[in-house]
Formats: sequence, C-alpha cells, structure tokens
Amino acid sequence: MRTEEQVMELVLKVAEQDTRIRAVGLNGSRTNPNVPKDIFQDYDIAYLVTEIDSFINDPNWVDIFGERIIMQTPENMSMFPPELGERFSYLMLFTDGNRIDLTLIPIEEKDEYCKEDKLTIILMDKDNPLPEIPAPTDSDYWVRRPSADFFADCCNEFWWVSTYVAKGLWRKEILYAAEHLNNIIRPMLFKMLEWRVGIETDYSVSIGKSGKYLENYLSKQNWQKLLSTYPIGSYESIWKALFVMCDLFRSTAIFVAGNLDFNYPYEEDQKVNAYLKRVERLTPDGCEI
Repeated sequence: MRTEEQVMELVLKVAEQDTRIRAVGLNGSRTNPNVPKDIFQDYDIAYLVTEIDSFINDPNWVDIFGERIIMQTPENMSMFPPELGERFSYLMLFTDGNRIDLTLIPIEEKDEYCKEDKLTIILMDKDNPLPEIPAPTDSDYWVRRPSADFFADCCNEFWWVSTYVAKGLWRKEILYAAEHLNNIIRPMLFKMLEWRVGIETDYSVSIGKSGKYLENYLSKQNWQKLLSTYPIGSYESIWKALFVMCDLFRSTAIFVAGNLDFNYPYEEDQKVNAYLKRVERLTPDGCEI
C-alpha cells in the first residue's frame, strides 16, 4: 500500500506537470486534527483548473494515479442528478487499498472553494490568486444547540412515525416496518442523542457521519441500548428494537428538555406507547385497535 507521502507526492507531481491545473486543495478527514488516522481514510483532493472539458473527454487521464479496483464519476451517472454545478469528480479505489476522491473545480470558483469548508488546506497555488484561509477546524460539524421548535418537531416525528412501524409489523410487512424504523425514527433518535452530547460537551465536538463517534460520548448502558436497536430479520426483533428505541429516545429527550428548558410531550409519549402496545397484542384477525 502506498504511503501518505507517496500518494501526496504523486498528486502534486501530476498537478505540477499539467498547465491546466493551477492549484491543489485537500480537505476531509486527513485535514481534521480530531480524526484518528487509519488506512481507510480517503484523499479528498481538489484540482482548480482553467477548463474541465479536456479532462472529461480523455477518460484515461486518471490512469496516472494507479491501477483501480473501481471508479465512480457521479456527474456522469443517470441514477444520481449532478449536484456540483460545473465541477466534476472522480471517486477512485485503487488495488493497493488507497482511495482518492478527486474533484475538478473551475479556477473561477477559487474564492467559493476556499470558503465552503473550514477543513481545507491549500497544497499548491501556482499563481497565488487564492485567498488566505485559516488553519483547518471541524467546527462546522460540531453539534448545534436546537431551538425549542426543532426539538418539538423531532419528538413529534419520532412518535408519529413509530406508529407506522407498528402498523407494518401487524400487517406482516416487515420491509415496510424496517424502512420506517431505520430510515425515519432512527435519525430522530440520533438527533436527540446528538443534542445530549452537545449539552455535555458544551457544543464543541462532532459525532461524525452516521453518528460514528457516538460511542465515545454515550454511557456504556446507553451505547448497549443503541446497539440492541439494530434488529435481525424477524418481526419479534423489530418489535423489541422499537420499544428499546422508544425508551432511549424518551430518557434522552427528557434530559435535553430539562437542560434546555424545553417542554417534553409526556402526554403524546404515553398515548403513543399505549397504542404501540395495543397493536403488538392484536391478533392477526383483529377487527379493531
């Protein structure tokens, strides 16, 4: 596996030798001092270029970075609408295990690029047109204090959609139930856990993408509860996961409400929980809830 020094040397050598490339930036986890280094970290590279079409018209130009296992160019894909405007990206996984996410950015967007991510470092600036940027920080990703309305909406969404999970379980629609459990109410639980972490750390940390750093901040008991909410493919396990999520959401939300002087919807919580338990007890041929 090529070392970080070898990869970065290659990235800069390519840029140095190509007159179309006027500047090079690095951002992401490799510039974040709070992220532990490991062998799976991507190289999030930006080439600021005078024009892009000649790169796109020569799809083999990226071969210079090494032999690939697979590559994705999102802006060329029909399944995913382009999101980067005039930019173009190459997501490359190499046979040596390294991954480079390389984005071509029109040089005209240099000011925007330098301001859009506080984890950016400029590695090369051939013409010195780029504005100075401060040392990288992940402060843009720190937990933010919620408003009372946002907190109330999170609670309402969690309890409202939990009824969909119960409905799907009674109907024996396991995929429907799992979809609502994992893709709607779980993000609400994560949001509430995130706010608790924010309170306990004075809003000075990030829990990472998909909550990957939550384990560092939750009690062992709550961490184990959270892990137990990932069910296997059975109706019984999803019912169990649902009720554990309800317990964990409730205790966390009450903590957040108490610390931020918000109102927790106790009555809504109690009514929904009673409803969930009634649905759980319903026979398959039940005629009323």
